[in-house]
Amino acid sequence: MTEVIATNETILVVGGGISGMTAALEAAETGKQVVLVEKRPYVGGRTAQLYKYFPKLCFPTCGLEINQRRAKMNPGLNILTMAEVTDITGEAGDYTATVKLSPRYVNENCTACGDCADAVEAEFDNEFNYNLNQRKGAYLPYTMAHPQRYVLDPRIIGTADADKAKAACKYGAVDLDMQEETIEFKAGAVIWATGWQPYDANKIQPYGYDRIANVITSVEFERMMDPQGPTGGKLVRPSDGKEAKDVAFIQCAGSRDQNHLLHCSRICCMATLKQTTYVDESWGDQGKSTVYYIDIRAIDRFEDFYKKVQDNPNVSFIKSKVASIVEDKATGNPVLHGVDTEGYNRYASPHDLVVLAIGMQPSVDRDRFPVDIVINAEGFIEPAPENGGIFAAGSASDALDVNRAVQHATGAALRAIQVVNRVAGMEG
Repeated sequence: MTEVIATNETILVVGGGISGMTAALEAAETGKQVVLVEKRPYVGGRTAQLYKYFPKLCFPTCGLEINQRRAKMNPGLNILTMAEVTDITGEAGDYTATVKLSPRYVNENCTACGDCADAVEAEFDNEFNYNLNQRKGAYLPYTMAHPQRYVLDPRIIGTADADKAKAACKYGAVDLDMQEETIEFKAGAVIWATGWQPYDANKIQPYGYDRIANVITSVEFERMMDPQGPTGGKLVRPSDGKEAKDVAFIQCAGSRDQNHLLHCSRICCMATLKQTTYVDESWGDQGKSTVYYIDIRAIDRFEDFYKKVQDNPNVSFIKSKVASIVEDKATGNPVLHGVDTEGYNRYASPHDLVVLAIGMQPSVDRDRFPVDIVINAEGFIEPAPENGGIFAAGSASDALDVNRAVQHATGAALRAIQVVNRVAGMEG
């Protein structure tokens, strides 16, 4: 049975992405007891799935490695993975959290040697790579996963593969008797850092994501370009593996739209500008990027990055809301149809590959929150007094890039610390 030592001076952090990790570490490093609950088998969230950050174009493994090292060194931080908060009751300074723990079927003896994966034959869609390839039924979510411990897919439990995994482990780490658990513990304040999810591109019917193989999303493109990703970092088309040298990017795919997300997702413009550099990285002057946009929102320090991309002769900008995409059956090329709103010229432009810059929406639906808090029309948590000692961090509060999410999470940590300090003061 998992035991969590917590009091009403403990801070509960829900979500272990870049915001949750930041908030948990900032609070723990002031001496507070922190419990971080993450539903995935690892921490790092969607930031771990990026190839590069903008605007510096450095790899997220750098920042994540620093956070992981900080987490390992802090005895005040307890991280629960494969865990989900199902209920929160009480009030500021005196909450009780109920957490469901799913079995990992691998205990702390794991050395991440990979023998269990070698022994298992069953394969399943790889969630880390947005299902673009497959992984084994015994797997390490990604190279730098923290905790650095394998997971057994529950679909192999009770099969010969599970027995093979257990037999292959020299360290007694595979435990097929693990069961789902439910635990309860106290907390004085809660930081809600459940992050964001990509808008479902299947809902944008005119763009044909559900029927045209060479129309992909911006998050899928990110994984494709990573050397650890489904194509080993090669920029190729899903349909036939052909080199994709002519890439179209469609902005506001599902954002700022009465039929989809009403809000601007704020990261999409910069994500596309960044991704044009991936095309350059792959093909140099042989590559071509075309950005179809309504307007480009590159504010503050990002303006310089936008100017740099504009100056690249291999990148073109077309001011247009693409009306529809059809597939050229002979070539497999997606063909974009619309009107250039600067010259009012109709176009029917073929490209090797189309990338939809899809919007951000909250990871938790408004009707699935296990606690009563104020949520706005877009599903993000409002900073309202009625929320008591529950504070949103990062993209649970709004559509934010990594930098702003980290800053916001630090603020959330400070607010939570103030709540538990008041508790300590009253009890002292």
